[in-house]
Amino acid sequence: MSDTRAKSGQTKNPVEALVVVAALIEWAETILVCQRRKNDAFGLKWEFPGGKVQRGESPAAGLARELKEELGVDAIIGEEIFRTRHRYAELTREIELIFFIANAGKKDMRNLAFEQMRWVRPDELAALDFLPADREFVAKLARRTTGTK
Repeated sequence: MSDTRAKSGQTKNPVEALVVVAALIEWAETILVCQRRKNDAFGLKWEFPGGKVQRGESPAAGLARELKEELGVDAIIGEEIFRTRHRYAELTREIELIFFIANAGKKDMRNLAFEQMRWVRPDELAALDFLPADREFVAKLARRTTGTK
């Protein structure tokens, strides 16, 4: 028995993906990674700084806002460098995760939202327990031998 209702329901009323943005911030051949607070959703998982884009906001503007909220910096958002989709069982919508290069002053950064922040070399990324949506990008970064600059 085929389920035509599920198929027609998907085409009639598709649920938009939740757009999430993240920053690749590099300094001296290291990359900034952040650990979610233990009491947050997905507690103690590693991620790149960023967050959800708000209604009416462009992805780049959303990332700039998130970096101000999480790190206390006015970042310059560069080009989009990677995009993926992921479905978490815990969420009702699929996420579309967009990574951008971002430039921000390391000395001006403050940890305003995380359990901890670290500057790690690309070859050290695989040792951290990243969020599942980040893992494809992490693998790509771990394989590279030179910085993006």
